[in-house]
Amino acid sequence: MKQTILGSGGAIGIPLAKELKNYTDDIRLVSRNPKAVNETDELYPLDVNDLSQLSDAIKGSGVVYVTIGFEYNIAVWRKMWPPFMKAVIEACQTHGAKLVFFDNVYMYAASAIPHMTEDSPMQPPSRKGAVRKEVYDMVAKAVEEKKLTALVARAADFYGPNNKNSALGEMVAKNFLAGKKAQTFGNPDTVHTYTYTPDAAKAVAQLGNTPDAYNQVWHLPTTKERITGQKWIALFARELAIEPRVQHVPNWMLRLLGLFIPMMREFPEMMYQYEQDYIFDCSKFEKRFGWSATKPVEGVKAMVEGMR
Repeated sequence: MKQTILGSGGAIGIPLAKELKNYTDDIRLVSRNPKAVNETDELYPLDVNDLSQLSDAIKGSGVVYVTIGFEYNIAVWRKMWPPFMKAVIEACQTHGAKLVFFDNVYMYAASAIPHMTEDSPMQPPSRKGAVRKEVYDMVAKAVEEKKLTALVARAADFYGPNNKNSALGEMVAKNFLAGKKAQTFGNPDTVHTYTYTPDAAKAVAQLGNTPDAYNQVWHLPTTKERITGQKWIALFARELAIEPRVQHVPNWMLRLLGLFIPMMREFPEMMYQYEQDYIFDCSKFEKRFGWSATKPVEGVKAMVEGMR
């Protein structure tokens, strides 16, 4: 059975292609400039600005994984996400493919952040969250109407070997490797759980190849250790054998940083996630599949090694 990854070149798409090899040799990688991960991968170049090609990219697939990441910019999200997902759903319906949507937590209410479960209320407090909810609702509606077989795999903020552009990558690892202070925002004494990208990829591949996992929402394996922002910084410092020097970044400085780091320009509206505990409950997955997330000390080590 052919399995297709839309957005095959990113922090999730690459390790996902490796994991899918455990289930099939028939893998199609779709992106602007796809590169083979496995010897037998089929490559399908696709410019998402031209969605007329999307149906052909999905044709013949048994399972389609959406791991694409559009530029972290609200104007881009509003323009790209809804029509893209509409086209994906229609193509999956046309070709009888199942859909696996790799999602985030932005649609959850701010009050849910201290303990997020698959049943947390969806009342997004940010503009980007509103877009994510709109897209999720499209998938959920198609499933409810029995027009689509799909599952939603949600991750917390993530980190990993190929994830330099994450918050931990940009503000901690990159700075330490450059001999600078780590930067932190929000309240560094609150707990923040992160999803390790190789764990996410392994879990998404497993879900996609488990028939009774469909038509549900799943939280992917995420560290259960209650680690604060300050302690995450200390883990990186210890791995690099340096002092954990830290600069706190107030909201106004985030906007200034945005002049040089575009992703930072989009952070102020997401600050509610960093000013309170952020705990991502993945017990549903652990009970069903019997394994847990990589230990943070091991994940940090792999991330640092991948960025050297």
